[in-house]
Amino acid sequence: MLQGEENLQLLTKPTRIAITTHHKPDGDALGSSLGLYHWLKKNNHEVSIVVSSDFPTFLDWMPGRQDVISYPENPELAVKLIEEAAIIFCLDYSALSRTNILEPIIAAASGQKWMIDHHLDPEDFADLMYWDSNAAATAQLIYTFIAERCQSADQIDADIATCLYAGIMTDTGSFRFRSTTSAVHHIIASLIDAGARNWEIHEQIYNSSTERRLKFLGYCLLNCLEVIPEYNTALFAISKEDLAQFQISTGDTEGLVNYALSIKGIRLAALFVDRTELIKLSLRSIGEIPCNEICKKYFNGGGHLNASGGSSSEELSSVVNKFKSILPEYSEILTQ
Repeated sequence: MLQGEENLQLLTKPTRIAITTHHKPDGDALGSSLGLYHWLKKNNHEVSIVVSSDFPTFLDWMPGRQDVISYPENPELAVKLIEEAAIIFCLDYSALSRTNILEPIIAAASGQKWMIDHHLDPEDFADLMYWDSNAAATAQLIYTFIAERCQSADQIDADIATCLYAGIMTDTGSFRFRSTTSAVHHIIASLIDAGARNWEIHEQIYNSSTERRLKFLGYCLLNCLEVIPEYNTALFAISKEDLAQFQISTGDTEGLVNYALSIKGIRLAALFVDRTELIKLSLRSIGEIPCNEICKKYFNGGGHLNASGGSSSEELSSVVNKFKSILPEYSEILTQ
């Protein structure tokens, strides 16, 4: 769905643009941002990417990463770039609150807000909205935005293709989630034809763990995994002491919840991480078990049917117990 299509005419001449994404950017958020960044630069726009936090080091290799402006590292420049932009792209988020400390800055900025996203229930803040909750990733929408809406498929070069490939790959669990349709594979084929070296991208993202991250993973599997067989559910509860012991940094818990879901018979998996200021929750499921409903109803979050997130200000043990207490409500679907 494209709303505000008439605003696309702003891209017909060089203009000042800021690209923003959600707090703690993942592969899709950064891949989308960098893919769009390279295309806009190719069309002579003055472009910057502004993020509200750090992001996983396994994304540091991505083309253009050195140009990303971090608000914590350079707040004055970050604010200036957003305030002076004629267009502010809002990628991979459907609510301004997802940008954390950047929320009031983006909200107050005079530039047009253009949202490109695939999450449910978008807020009404954008002048242009290109949105599809059935899309596998925001990077998929960036591809169709460039190739179809802006009719510039021939401008997708190796750098753009690499960034978009990484975004789609990470948000589909390496193309194994149910959102991976034939249309996604056609796009991936086009990105490979444009220069994305698929084997190198997989290597960079999935084979770049540090020794301490692997030891942390082993520790979690041995000490933090709990299986609740009567509800076909498994969970990890990670304390702040666990994080400190292994010197865990942004991205080191990425994918951990999938290990719980990989257990035979498990249909719902949860990861609880004590980030001190908040308990962060990630849910994954198979079938029709509604992670998004659980996160929205009980944990101030949301997302997709089979992959969602939330948070709580309660203590870790209280949040875990709350999660366990709601499992009977979904007993019928969990035990099918």
